[in-house]
Amino acid sequence: MTGTSLHELIPVLQVAVGPVILISGIGLVLLSLTNRFGRAVDRSRQLAREMRDSEGEERRQLAAQVENLYQRAGLIQVAIVFATISLLLVALLIIALFIAALMKLEAGFFISILFICCMVTLIAALVAFIQDINLSLTALKLELGYTQK
Repeated sequence: MTGTSLHELIPVLQVAVGPVILISGIGLVLLSLTNRFGRAVDRSRQLAREMRDSEGEERRQLAAQVENLYQRAGLIQVAIVFATISLLLVALLIIALFIAALMKLEAGFFISILFICCMVTLIAALVAFIQDINLSLTALKLELGYTQK
């Protein structure tokens, strides 16, 4: 293996900046998702405690809210998994860029596939996030006592 000069490595560093920025962005999405997940779990626990002390219609309404929160937590979990996979794929992409440059490999197809997979999993995470946002409106309606139509 021949050494790679700094002059040859600088373009690789420039190309790797994009995926590194993507890591930061996905990290912020993950932070938001984990905060939402924690809030859903905490609120579920609070409602479960309230359910123990309630009866009749109030208990049914609280149970519906808990069910909604459980569904939301499931969606958030899916979003977190896909965002994490996307983050791992970005890390692999950066490694692949450097290995290809250091070993002077033609890995354009492999790098493209990694990037596409990263974007697909990020899209899946964001779709699950949107579904959670939509379901949170249903949760608000339940909490305010409205019925779904």
